[in-house]
Amino acid sequence: MAIEEWYKSLPIVTRAYITMAFLTTAGCTMEIITPYSVYFNAQLVFKKLQLWRLATNFFYFGSLGMDFVFHMFFLLKYSKALEEGTFHGRSADFLWMLLVGASMMTFVALFVNVQFLGSSLTFMMVYVWGRRHRHLNLSFLGIFSFTAPYLPWVLLSFSLMMGNNATVDLIGMAAGHVYYYLEDVYPRISGRRPLKTPAFIRMLFPAEDMVTEPALVPPPEPQDALDPPGEARPGAVPARPEAAAAAAAGEGANADGGPRHEHAD
Repeated sequence: MAIEEWYKSLPIVTRAYITMAFLTTAGCTMEIITPYSVYFNAQLVFKKLQLWRLATNFFYFGSLGMDFVFHMFFLLKYSKALEEGTFHGRSADFLWMLLVGASMMTFVALFVNVQFLGSSLTFMMVYVWGRRHRHLNLSFLGIFSFTAPYLPWVLLSFSLMMGNNATVDLIGMAAGHVYYYLEDVYPRISGRRPLKTPAFIRMLFPAEDMVTEPALVPPPEPQDALDPPGEARPGAVPARPEAAAAAAAGEGANADGGPRHEHAD
């Protein structure tokens, strides 16, 4: 019952993606379907019109094992953090971000030997989350600390040490950087928002306020994240290394106003 309540509490886009990823991966593991029927192949997509491959390759994460658990953990954590954080009340915009990112990754996949892009999409979400929380302190396995924008690079290094191919992860980071620039940086420079969510995407979420749209210039980070390093606000408690080990995962700051530490594991 607790699992059912937790599942229903997930934001709608995150819940849909996690469900499709689990069903596709489990279906391949139990040989209900095969990875050969879901992988990305440009020849099969454009010449034989097997258009489902444009989507299904994002849902397969390998066999059910530790690597699958690793990817599901980060997919769930940062997809949920984005949709409930900077995209709170704007699931249409979050879905549009995923579609834009998936389109960029698919275009790159035409020129490189990549069959599955689920990991790339996960890395894109981690990258965007990190850039939008650039003053948040994290720690990796309690070994060293770093700020959130470096999280994708830390995970990339860890993936390389595990013997994985870095190409897929780099594609996701590149797509995340392009999205971040066009959505968060370019509007501040030009006053234009090139990645505005189309109306037909917003129509998929009638429960959201159709009148309220995100500002042309993305909102700034919370005030506690904008405090210059080394300058504590009144009532702030300086972070200590031992406190980082006990800090809960998530966004924001502690109730006492002090900076919050997270573990990247």
